[in-house]
Amino acid sequence: MRAHLKTSFRIETSETILTVTGRVAWALQKLLSAGESGITTAAFPGARLSEYVRLLRSRGVQIETLRERHGGEFPGTHGRYVLRSRITVVPSRATNP
Repeated sequence: MRAHLKTSFRIETSETILTVTGRVAWALQKLLSAGESGITTAAFPGARLSEYVRLLRSRGVQIETLRERHGGEFPGTHGRYVLRSRITVVPSRATNP
């Protein structure tokens, strides 16, 4: 079986260690790596970023959504997600289901 991605972290304003797995852990890692530039679905087509962001927010993680205009065949707006919480990643190991 494949190991699942797992990230344990602490929000600077809390002593509680939180753990997320799978695509939510992946999204958190992408947000951490992106810094102030944030991430969009354009960079990760097929990913359900809005759902992963919703789940992280429900755990107390502050993520700002910036609205950006785009052109093309279907012009409109899209969201850019920027991590605003200060996060400390706690070393953890991948687990098998």
